[in-house]
Amino acid sequence: MLFNSLEFLVFFPIVFIVYWLLNKDLKKQNILLLLSSYVFYAWWDWRFLSLIIISSFIDFTVGSKIFNSKIEKQRKNWLFVSLIANLGLLSVFKYYNFFAESFSDLMNVFGWQPNDLTLNIILPVGISFYTFQTLSYTIDIYRKQFHPAKDIISFFTFIAFFPQLVAGPIERASNLLPQMEKKRFLKKEWFNEGVFQILVGLVRKIVIADTIGTYVDTIYGDVGLYNSTTIVFATFLYAFQIYFDFSGYSDIAIGTAKLLGFKFKQNFNIPYFSKSLTEFWRKWHMSLSYWLRDYLYISLGGNRKGIKITYRNLMLTMLLGGLWHGSSWNFIIWGGIHGIVLSVEKYLKSNNNLNISNKLSFLGYPITFAIVLFSWIFFRSQDLNSAFTAINKIILFDFSSPFIGDINLVVNSILVLSIGILFDLYLFNKNVNLEDFGAKFSSLKLAIVSTVIIVFITLFYSTSNNFIYFQF
Repeated sequence: MLFNSLEFLVFFPIVFIVYWLLNKDLKKQNILLLLSSYVFYAWWDWRFLSLIIISSFIDFTVGSKIFNSKIEKQRKNWLFVSLIANLGLLSVFKYYNFFAESFSDLMNVFGWQPNDLTLNIILPVGISFYTFQTLSYTIDIYRKQFHPAKDIISFFTFIAFFPQLVAGPIERASNLLPQMEKKRFLKKEWFNEGVFQILVGLVRKIVIADTIGTYVDTIYGDVGLYNSTTIVFATFLYAFQIYFDFSGYSDIAIGTAKLLGFKFKQNFNIPYFSKSLTEFWRKWHMSLSYWLRDYLYISLGGNRKGIKITYRNLMLTMLLGGLWHGSSWNFIIWGGIHGIVLSVEKYLKSNNNLNISNKLSFLGYPITFAIVLFSWIFFRSQDLNSAFTAINKIILFDFSSPFIGDINLVVNSILVLSIGILFDLYLFNKNVNLEDFGAKFSSLKLAIVSTVIIVFITLFYSTSNNFIYFQF
């Protein structure tokens, strides 16, 4: 079920009303949330509910086993059970065909043509997100940073909670599980914040991302047909399409959770206003960034074993982070670009080249954005050939006019994009988080603002387009 669909417009108010009617019975509230979450996911394909249930059951059991085991080897073995089971399911459904195709291509180089090794596998929506979420639970217990859940309903709800089930934020057990296990209250400020953030998220998705995405999809459908200025323009628009699409999803997820009495961690913090790529990754898809830092980078040794090992760890983390996004060499290269730049930034910092950095700090914003923009070419392109075609055309810049096509579409794209950027610029200058913005509204002001936004959304709404990150 999509947040921007008519089905969700019916689904959520029903859940909201029944949920708060049950506010005297925490157990019944959690059961309702669990069943609602399963309905939400099954709307896409009920068959893959079994994967969520299997992962939930395994990690609920493993968490207790790790906690109760007194021998380190037993604790480690139980952790391996969780890692192998969860990463095994993820590997089969998301990566098997990629590795099979890569192996076949490699063998073709040596003159051997193996039989087709690929399988007809459907990628379950959200598997990357809930796999990381449930793994953080068992790893935290293994590290003795968290106690296992006592109530199986609360734990299963934590894994399947529908606001963030299919595209995050990737919530830690230490933040969300305690909220599952205690009574919730509908706070007025949370209600105002939640409603406003949901509406902003819908604007970001429906009005901005979907509008500019139409032009982007046309150009990147076959980059070979268009000139360099067109590709640069489309890439620029894609940078904001994916930002407003994904941050819009996060806004709706965080706002929806607040209306149910839960507080998620912030997932985006105006990332394109960053003076370095390091800062960018502290602001972009923050729940994934911190997950990769805490459970992959630190597990590899972090920066504790010398600068060379630190560079290796950075590269491995970003390469695997790229692979997490998709089973394609495009995503691996995208991750590699970020890994290289992050390593260079760490090198400059470790060698005390801060004087140069401080003097040129004003250049940090455009340089960082240019690097991110370049890497998005690999992220958006259909395959490596398309990516290199686009880059080759950009390098051989011809200064010709960009392809316009539907002039109304381009004008609307620039208009709505300007509105989105100006709003972000306002938040940046005022140093205000969107998560807290709605708390300042009175009931009357919230009603007026909501009415205006809903009319604005209605004018642009045409179809329920998938969120970009559903494919990951």
